[in-house]
Amino acid sequence: MTDAAPGTPASPPPSPWDRGHPARAHAAPARLPLSRERVAEAALKVLDRQGLDGMSMRQVAAELGVTVSALYAHVSSKDDLLELMYTRLFDGFEMPAPDPERWREQLRDYARAARRRLLSHRDMARIAMAHVPFTAELLPYVEALLAIFRAAGLPDRIAAEAGDLLSTYIDGFALEEGMWRDRAARHDSGGASLASPDWREMADEMQTYFASLPEEDFPHLRALSGLMVTDSSDERFDVGLEIILRGLASYLPDSADGARVQGGQGPDAA
Repeated sequence: MTDAAPGTPASPPPSPWDRGHPARAHAAPARLPLSRERVAEAALKVLDRQGLDGMSMRQVAAELGVTVSALYAHVSSKDDLLELMYTRLFDGFEMPAPDPERWREQLRDYARAARRRLLSHRDMARIAMAHVPFTAELLPYVEALLAIFRAAGLPDRIAAEAGDLLSTYIDGFALEEGMWRDRAARHDSGGASLASPDWREMADEMQTYFASLPEEDFPHLRALSGLMVTDSSDERFDVGLEIILRGLASYLPDSADGARVQGGQGPDAA
């Protein structure tokens, strides 16, 4: 039995004359048209495989199975492509509405999410540091971040600088993590001249070395030797972030340090 409606002609069996033409019976699927999104996705794959220094437009074209000239119908240059790749990291990310009571928690969430985005692809921190985030696609995120600073009550001069300060910290931290990750990967792959010890091994060596220094010459390095190099990058990131947030909080009008700033003893005072 078949599900065909009554009276529907049955499909004829394959013709014996088609046996020599398999392409006719199994047509290749239609190729998806190129778009900026597809170009960016292919470029991210190449970036993860080759790294930023090894990435080229020719390799992106090969990943897509097209000619290099076809890419330039969608991106104007390699810099344009790198900017597009960075912008793609924000797909699906939403900034919260400013909440003066939760501004520090909101900034912690923002910073941690930004670090995760940068670490999701190889060398993305390098790309982020080379491109200003003032494109039409990214301006709403900058605006929302400034809104959190101002809703918290930070003076405008401090709010204007805080976004760049926070971004520089996140980018720099992720850049260092990426460099160590690449070194570890080269070590694991057996690279002799480029091999490096892993972070835990080096941390142990540094702690032991600091603790062995002459106390009369290096009392502080000895005293802090067990705290200066921690096991967890997450912990290091959060401690640094907390230093920044507490520093920003000191500029609030209701804090003692903030009152001095408002009174003219801040960074802009003559």
